[in-house]
Amino acid sequence: MTATTTQAIQQLEVSVGGMTCAACVGRVERGLQKLEGVTAAAVNLATERASIHYDSSQVAVPAILEKIKEIGYEVRTQQIELAITGMTCAACVGRVERALKKIDGVLDATVNLATERASVHYLGQISQSQFKTAIEDAGYGILETKLGQDRTDTERQAREAEIARLKNDLIIAIAFAVPLLLLAMIPMLYMPAMMGLMQIAPMKVWDWVMLGLATPIYFLPGRRFLLSGWKALLHRSPDMNSLVMLGTSAAYWYSLAVVLLETFVPGVVPENGRFVYFEAAGVVIALILLGKYLEAIAKGRTSQAMKALLGLQAKTARIVRANQELEVPLEEVLVGDMVAVRPGEKIPVDGVVVSGSSYVDESMITGEPVPVQKIVGTQVVGSTINQNGALTFRASAVGADTVLAQIIKLVETAQGSKPPIQGLADQVVRVFTPIVLGIAALTFLMWMIFGGSQALSFALVNTVAVLIIACPCAMGLATPTSIMVGTGKAAELGVLFRTGTALEGLQEVQIIALDKTGTLTKGQPELTDFINQSTYPDKRLLALIASVENSSEHPVAQAIVKAAKAKGISLEPAMEFTAVAGYGVTARVDNALIQIGADRYMNQLGLEVTAFSSQAALLGDQGKSPLYAAVNGQLMAMLAVADPIKDGSRVALEALQKMGLQVAMITGDNQRTANAIAKQLGITKVLAEVLPDGKAQAIKDLQQRGKVAFVGDGINDAPALAQADVGIAIGTGTDVAIETADVILMSGDLRGVPNAVALSKSTIGNIRFNLFWAFAYNVILIPVAAGALYPLFGWLLNPVLAGAAMGFSSVFVLGNALRLRRFKAPIKPEVTVVQTKLVLAT
Repeated sequence: MTATTTQAIQQLEVSVGGMTCAACVGRVERGLQKLEGVTAAAVNLATERASIHYDSSQVAVPAILEKIKEIGYEVRTQQIELAITGMTCAACVGRVERALKKIDGVLDATVNLATERASVHYLGQISQSQFKTAIEDAGYGILETKLGQDRTDTERQAREAEIARLKNDLIIAIAFAVPLLLLAMIPMLYMPAMMGLMQIAPMKVWDWVMLGLATPIYFLPGRRFLLSGWKALLHRSPDMNSLVMLGTSAAYWYSLAVVLLETFVPGVVPENGRFVYFEAAGVVIALILLGKYLEAIAKGRTSQAMKALLGLQAKTARIVRANQELEVPLEEVLVGDMVAVRPGEKIPVDGVVVSGSSYVDESMITGEPVPVQKIVGTQVVGSTINQNGALTFRASAVGADTVLAQIIKLVETAQGSKPPIQGLADQVVRVFTPIVLGIAALTFLMWMIFGGSQALSFALVNTVAVLIIACPCAMGLATPTSIMVGTGKAAELGVLFRTGTALEGLQEVQIIALDKTGTLTKGQPELTDFINQSTYPDKRLLALIASVENSSEHPVAQAIVKAAKAKGISLEPAMEFTAVAGYGVTARVDNALIQIGADRYMNQLGLEVTAFSSQAALLGDQGKSPLYAAVNGQLMAMLAVADPIKDGSRVALEALQKMGLQVAMITGDNQRTANAIAKQLGITKVLAEVLPDGKAQAIKDLQQRGKVAFVGDGINDAPALAQADVGIAIGTGTDVAIETADVILMSGDLRGVPNAVALSKSTIGNIRFNLFWAFAYNVILIPVAAGALYPLFGWLLNPVLAGAAMGFSSVFVLGNALRLRRFKAPIKPEVTVVQTKLVLAT
């Protein structure tokens, strides 16, 4: 995106997807030109790019992009993940985000202090060097990955190197700070033995000793605060480093001036101002470094779930080429390669079994503790563990396309996102440091006016305490650390949250609505009853019906076909097949018109089903779904199918109800059948006879009563998943449903829903406590540091204690977030052996 004039007219180059012909070009151009502020728009079908001239004073880039989407086409933006170095507090996050957003073409930038990463969405061509320059100009750095090295390895090595540097600085600081603190505290504690030692030399000599101890701390370990803090001030965006720099520098340089003047020009400094505060510089830096060191270690622990996921990846694979098994690095496996796996080995990539049978432990992916049977034709997932049999499979997905890689990507995205609860903290952080500087200046002024004979000493000590104790770090870490640990724990349980917004939104829902088929039930219906009231023999009539249903992919249709084949019935070709969603199907078989469907379909055809009323009522009360078949316009038979309820469905629903949530079932079944199934499951709210295109409206209706989470698995569930406040997809369902959902249950077990809700509540509760601590800490202790308690109790806060409090405030937040690692799921899956199709689409 580049400016074409010195005025407000700008030019925007956008990659547009979904265009197929010249008509699409015209549609995009006309749509854009109707947008107020757009002066010209030219679209090239060959390059799939739109060149747009617009008045930036009248229309913003996001509005232009939204217009393209509204017209019905895709805006192809690009995304890059950057590892940022040098950030220490929430103020740093804001400064990096602002620097990135100033780059021409950047649409959005989100920075995560806990992961130390920036996620940037942009248009056009922006080079890595442009991002690097913007970050470095803001006073930070970009961690660049070397050729052939994994990004996560680079970041891990950088974090380990930073911890090592912190440890070295801490050792130096403590070595000098301990004797410095003892010398400073002896007069205050009145230790007779030590007082005698100090009388060996005049106090001026001991002042020089303290100067000698404080100086190495200030200029060596303290250099990180001095350099970063000064850069932040130069950029007019002061941060935690600026506060530490100003506080320790004021103490150090004032004390140095007193020592020099009293040594070379005695009596120049007033008697009540001859105190030195080297400990407020040296010891404070040592304590803050200790807090930073502990914080860095705790940060590493917050990402242990991600490390565990990365550790699941196999390093090599055994592929079969020219009838020989070759062990190759994982990166060399290609789609289509035949891969051999022995008992006890990790399955290296995703694929489909072509020979052999075994049981595979998929618990690291799905959270299910039971092995899953694998036979010819079933899918295997990379990084799961083969147990007792040998398998050969054809690789279907490698590298970034594997299920594990996509899980890692989803977890990283969720950990890097900002939930709405972070909004208040972000607003406070923007003004926090300038406010603290203002409070510090006011503190100094008030003590100079009202401090009496020791005004200068009081003013200096309390101002330093205010600058040191203020901690924007805790506010910056309060949300992202909890999100990191919470989403990581969720992944261990087989639950994937796409964003922090979904994690926060799930704990707010009041109603859990569930699709019936494939969600509450197994989605594997069986033909249970066949009532023939025609002159056709049973086998002949069933053959006609099954021949029509053989053209349908609906689970009910497949159940009828399966039953016919089990009876040895041969199927015939069906002509002129038509499916009416939610109603039924029709086709011609052997010149006969066959129509099959629910009672509403028969009514639409003008056929009365009253002859089957009593049987239909009886079957409905048993939870079976009645269907009707007509031949050449005459009602001939009624069929009934039953879909077994999933193991764990009732337990999951009971757990949700114990949480105080309302549970509703949405189904296309007739009311009687739906009520019977709901009764078995303990559901009181039933929305029956809902057509596939009516599910989204059903969710809208429920939203009149509160926030709704919808659980579904099919293609026709996608609109309802999108309409719900939180969409939850079953991981064994269709790709479309998974892509639409906010939360993904990697297994087909509904017990993951209450687990996800409980984890959402725990995580958001943890964040709220962190934010409360971060705000309360600053609101209470900054006035105390300023001397607010002195008029009442004569209490002043020593800068050393202020430094200790500041250093450990972030550690407290991190420690609280780490408690989520001990989260216990309300219910756990029972041990059952199942076959499952594991599909994950991003």
